[in-house]
Amino acid sequence: MKSNVSPAKRRRESRDATTSTRKEVRQCVNQERNKDSVNAQQKRSKKDSNVDLQKSTNTKVRTTQRFPKNAVIILQPRALEYKYILAPMVGASELPFRILCRSFGAQLCYTPMMIASEFVTSPKYVRDNFQTVSYDRPLVCHFAANTPRDFAQAAKMVEPYCDAVDLNLGCPQRTAYAGHFGSYLLDDKDRDLVLQMIQAAVKSVDIPIFCKIRLLDTYDDTKRLCTQLYQAGATLIAVHGRYRATFHRKGPGARDGPALLDQIQRLKEEFASSEFCDRLLITNGNTITYEDVVKNLEETKADGIMSAEGILDDPALYLERFGSREEASKQTIMVEVKGGRSYFDSSHDSIPKLGEGDLGEKNVGVDKSTFVDLQELYKAADDKVQMAGEYLTLAQRFPTSMRTVIFHSRRILKEELTKYQLMEECLGCSSIPELLNIIQKIRWYQLNPSKFEYDNEKSKREAEALERKRFEEGKRKKYEARMIRKAKREGKEDKEFYLRQGAAVPTIKTVQKLKKLSKEGQLKLWKDQDHSQHCMDFHLLGECSRGRGCAFLHVPCLTTNMFVESDEVAG
Repeated sequence: MKSNVSPAKRRRESRDATTSTRKEVRQCVNQERNKDSVNAQQKRSKKDSNVDLQKSTNTKVRTTQRFPKNAVIILQPRALEYKYILAPMVGASELPFRILCRSFGAQLCYTPMMIASEFVTSPKYVRDNFQTVSYDRPLVCHFAANTPRDFAQAAKMVEPYCDAVDLNLGCPQRTAYAGHFGSYLLDDKDRDLVLQMIQAAVKSVDIPIFCKIRLLDTYDDTKRLCTQLYQAGATLIAVHGRYRATFHRKGPGARDGPALLDQIQRLKEEFASSEFCDRLLITNGNTITYEDVVKNLEETKADGIMSAEGILDDPALYLERFGSREEASKQTIMVEVKGGRSYFDSSHDSIPKLGEGDLGEKNVGVDKSTFVDLQELYKAADDKVQMAGEYLTLAQRFPTSMRTVIFHSRRILKEELTKYQLMEECLGCSSIPELLNIIQKIRWYQLNPSKFEYDNEKSKREAEALERKRFEEGKRKKYEARMIRKAKREGKEDKEFYLRQGAAVPTIKTVQKLKKLSKEGQLKLWKDQDHSQHCMDFHLLGECSRGRGCAFLHVPCLTTNMFVESDEVAG
């Protein structure tokens, strides 16, 4: 049936929707602007004291500058000052974590992955997924997209609030496979589409366009991809030194294996003597400690380094770039912390009885000082309870999803939660005050070791539960491995042939039709519509009792917006 809505009216509605969404962006990012103006006079009064600080012969001042405006980075790319980078993570590089990492040495931060098609059409999606403040700079907005129009429009919307826009060409998750974005856009058949997205965004904005990729099957394929991205207008490419398709890979380059830094080093060396010598290449992979950071940069000669896994466990991963512990102990080194430091009072004297009152209101605050002694930062970095408390302080000030808050708390406090058998309680929390209670328990046990009694039965139950979880979550990997082996046995050139069968994403119309059918009819339609890899319960019931242990795909229905952001947190 033809629509009665005229093309002109549809265009007006589209413009109205875009205008409304842009207003939502402004509302989201300007929440803190009034607070900033209230403190403007205080900042100006501190300026003179900062100058005096720099004149002192016994004090070193380590500062970071704001990202160059209007793509100055293109003019002087090899002088990139922002070498220490927080990687984009699905739901895990949100504002509170970005601010925490910046206070401990991260220079450049990426937002979580945002779906461009949702971002340009849904004000609610913008509110839920994009949050920043004036001192959250330099910032790169990271989008998953598969149409030039959506990517260019999303870039235009965030241009006033960030310093570069990044196209996700590296996500290896199942949702990316089913939704046709991330690393699954890197097949030759999609190359023109990828380049068109870069070109459209470059024309749309005056800030740099970045890309994040994974290695392709051969070095020559990866180099050709990078060359084409640079030719299309990309200023910076971040290379994750692991392969795109990891269904059947083991060892170096596989998802759980070491990154292939030699390929990144070769890319950097060859581009440095080419027509693209003025473009940037960032290394990603094999960075758990600061020693790894130094070694990685020395080996690859990359323009900067990006970390995800390492910085999740240790938000102070880059702290040593300001100076070593020995240097900090011999002289006063003042480090600029934009926005001031958050702090958490976890001292024994301040701890009320566990379970009583809102600990969040009593024990959190904000230190407005701009410069912090490096020794103080090292002390905070060594105290994981303090670190987690600082994160929760920020999460209270800049609310984010509870799933993400628990995820970060678990990563930062993994050793302590395991030692005191509190991991299960942590995962079961439904509010920040509950997490604060757990932090206080840890501190109490640290100060009073005799009060903690190890529960052997609880340990046994936790071990059994973990084993069941690993078994359930391993089902999908086993299925993928079987399908790869089957394709190999049959001599198919496309090793992922059977993984593509039944991978079509269901539509809302199909799900509505399913609800009217018998069980037998549902199964037949599901197979006929090529949805056999997808979980029917997830679509019919809105959830699956097996959760992440389900071997089938959990991907939202296909809509006119192509795909919807998942709630998974990448690690």
